[in-house]
Amino acid sequence: MSITEKFLDKKILIWGYGVEGKSSENFLKKFCNTASIDIFEGKAEELKKDDYDYIIKSPGIPGDYPEEKFTSQTELFLEEFRDRVIGITGTKGKSTTTSMLFKVLCNLITNKVVLVGNIGIPCLDYYQEMAEDSQAIAVMEMSCHQLNNVKVSPHFAVFLNLYEEHLDYYGTFEKYALAKNNISKYQIPGDKVFSGSSVPRLDTRALEYKIPEFDEKKYNLKILGQHNQWNAEFVKKVCVSGLKLNEMDVIAEIESFEGLPHRLEYIGEKDGVKYYDDSISTIPMACINACRSIPNLKAAIIGGMDRGIGYKELIDFIKANGDIMFLCAYATGERIYEEASRPFNCKKVKDIDEAVEVVKKYVEDGDAVVLSPAAASYGYFKNFAERGEYFKKIVFMETEK
Repeated sequence: MSITEKFLDKKILIWGYGVEGKSSENFLKKFCNTASIDIFEGKAEELKKDDYDYIIKSPGIPGDYPEEKFTSQTELFLEEFRDRVIGITGTKGKSTTTSMLFKVLCNLITNKVVLVGNIGIPCLDYYQEMAEDSQAIAVMEMSCHQLNNVKVSPHFAVFLNLYEEHLDYYGTFEKYALAKNNISKYQIPGDKVFSGSSVPRLDTRALEYKIPEFDEKKYNLKILGQHNQWNAEFVKKVCVSGLKLNEMDVIAEIESFEGLPHRLEYIGEKDGVKYYDDSISTIPMACINACRSIPNLKAAIIGGMDRGIGYKELIDFIKANGDIMFLCAYATGERIYEEASRPFNCKKVKDIDEAVEVVKKYVEDGDAVVLSPAAASYGYFKNFAERGEYFKKIVFMETEK
C-alpha cells in the first residue's frame, strides 16, 4: 500500500514542527487526500492520540511509541520504497560515508540517485521522484532517533560502528543500541547488511558482510584519518559486493571525494599554524581519531554539553599523549579535566574564545590545532555546524568581546 492510499480520508497529526514536521505537512497537502491535518508541539501527556488515525512523530521527540498509529517519515518512506533504499547508520561516520557513496553512485550508475535522511534532507521531499521512477535509488543516512520504533528495514543496510552516545535521550546504552539495530532487524532474505567490528552480532535474516578495522592505508583519500579509510572500505563493499560495480571505477570515485564541512576539515593557516575544524566530534573516539590523523598536532580544543557518556577512553589517550595540549572547555571539558586528575597537558578554559586565546600563545610555526569537542554542542551553540563556523570566525577574525 502506498503512503497516499494509507492516509486516504484519515485524520493525521504531525507531532513536532521542525524541519521534518514541516516537510511532512507539505507532503500531506501535496500528495494525500486526508480527512484532516493537525500540528502538535506539546508534551506526551498532552497528546490526544485517540482523536487521530495516524500520528507522524518527529525524530527529536524522545520515548517509545510502538502503537500502530504512531509512525514517522523514515518508516513511511521505507514502507513504500525499502527495496530501493541503501540505509547508513552508526555512531560516527554516517554523513561522510553516505555522501561518499552518493557521489560514487551518481557517477557510476544510470539510475537516478537521491540523497536523503539525517544528512539534512527529509526523505519525503523526494517522494515524487521515487514514486515516478521505479529505478530510482535512495541513499539514506539514518540516525538512531529516526530508526527508533521503525518496523521496516532497508534492502541494503550499512551499520558502521557502535559507541556510547545519546544517553540523555535513551537512558541506557542498550536502548540506544536497540534503536540502531532496527536498520537490519526487519530485513528479509535477499537483503544485505554491512557491519563494522564494533557492532554486536545482528538479529537479521539478511546476508551479513562483516568489515573489520585495519591499520593500513588502502586508499589515496583526499580526507584525513584512518577512520575514513574504513568508511571508504564500506563504500567499496556496498558498491562491489552489493551492487556489482567495477572495483577500480569505484576506488577512483572514492579517492576523488573531498569530504564535508566540520569533519576534520582543514580551514586554513594563520601565523604558520594549521587549523582544523572537527566540530562534528561528539564522542571520545571521534576526538581520538582526529588527534591521530592530523600531522604535527600541538593542541586540541575539547568539551561541550554533558550527556552522561563515559570519557575513560579519551582520558587514557590524553595521559598517553603528553605532546598534545588539551584545552578543556564547558561542562564536559571541566569533567574530563577533573576525572583525569588535572594532567599537565590539560588546561581548563571557559569556552572556545578563551581556548583560542591560549592556543595562539602556545603553538609555534609548523604546529597544528584542532577543534574536536568529543561532546554535543547544545546549550552553547545551536548545533555542531554553528560551533564549527564560530571556531573559524575567532581563529581568523577579531571577535567582539
